[in-house]
Amino acid sequence: MDRFKLSELVTWKNSSKRKPLIVQGARQVGKTWLIKTFGTTYYRQCVYVNFENETSLQDLFEKDFDIMRIIRSLQIFAQMQITADDTLIVFDEIQAAPRGLTSLKYFCENAPQYHVIAAGSLLGMGLHEGLSFPVGKVNFMDLRPLSFFEFLLAQHEELMVKALQEGEWEAIAPFHDKLMNQLKLYFYVGGMPEVVQTYLQTNDFEQVRQVQREILSAYEADFSKHAPVEIVPRIQMVWRSLPAQLAKENKKFVYGVLREGARAKDFELAIEWLCNCGLFLKSQRIAKPQLPLIAYQDLPTFKLFLSDVGLLSAMSGLNPHTLLEKERIFTEFKGALTEQYVMQTLRLHAQDYIGYWTNERSTAEVDFVIQREGTVIPIEVKAEANVRSKSFKLFCEKYQPQTAVRFSMLPYKQKGWMTNIPLYGAETLLPPYL
Repeated sequence: MDRFKLSELVTWKNSSKRKPLIVQGARQVGKTWLIKTFGTTYYRQCVYVNFENETSLQDLFEKDFDIMRIIRSLQIFAQMQITADDTLIVFDEIQAAPRGLTSLKYFCENAPQYHVIAAGSLLGMGLHEGLSFPVGKVNFMDLRPLSFFEFLLAQHEELMVKALQEGEWEAIAPFHDKLMNQLKLYFYVGGMPEVVQTYLQTNDFEQVRQVQREILSAYEADFSKHAPVEIVPRIQMVWRSLPAQLAKENKKFVYGVLREGARAKDFELAIEWLCNCGLFLKSQRIAKPQLPLIAYQDLPTFKLFLSDVGLLSAMSGLNPHTLLEKERIFTEFKGALTEQYVMQTLRLHAQDYIGYWTNERSTAEVDFVIQREGTVIPIEVKAEANVRSKSFKLFCEKYQPQTAVRFSMLPYKQKGWMTNIPLYGAETLLPPYL
């Protein structure tokens, strides 16, 4: 599968300021596949170590951080001579090796000529007690499920994706219905690589759903394995409540949905854990749409989304027959899948701040507000044919943003105060397209 992050890895390889790279992401988003593909395509050879599997190497960094000793051990393990300029060294599941993360600091300081990538699911990426993280000595890259454009590429729609990326809206216009149907499929299948592969190979929605259920079950099993034991039951409660939270009209996270009398202090750590490991995406309420947005956060008020729209549809028990009805999937349980899709698309650009706005009385709301290079951009999401929105127009009249965007089921249209972008073009709002 084509992944856009591959070009980001090539940029890292060629950078004069390259540092050891940590690839982050939840389990099963394709980290190992991407790194191995990069290593075999752009290097003469690749030394790959999975520390969960190679238990004999888990103490590789225990004695000291002598890089040449480490390199010699890796050469014996891989049975190959490691040369700095054309060998990629991969430390997968690095959290399973004590002091593995700390070793990256010494690769950066004492042997910057070596190309090193470390990876590990955020479910197990907690720091070992008493050890320091190599702050300032590593680069980072987030990998998430396949985006909608990558979903199209997996179906060999390269020219369609190129036209979307370049904003060729007139050329795309005849294919509007086709793209909306593809987006329906994406809402059901999502972007987990194994799920997408299952769909492409079988075209069987029951098999797709089975793989999604297995992934969800594996995540729940990981809670007990990786999370502090005292918060595991609360993590499970928060996790299982998500469809009900998003089915509400305003989608704001309400502790009372978890259990009667639930309080924030009882569940804060559970929510933070799910967000930090990449399974949940968080959007904070913004009291004022002013820069920097983070300074105007209303910390107790937020929305939570899942990492992948297909997994959310599986958690919600969405029936595949929904795909046959013209627009139902977009409006299913208060349009939650549509907002989920927009949220995970916006999150592809990790540098953007993503919040949402309501007035003090919560009588008006804008679905998303992002910060981009000194500009505040309000975003309205419409999952129905009726695209009128008094709240969005009032917001724009009051705050006069330079750019205002509405995602809807309508074709592209530029108005005086707002740009309507079809839902399937949501990625065009990300750099470098915007």
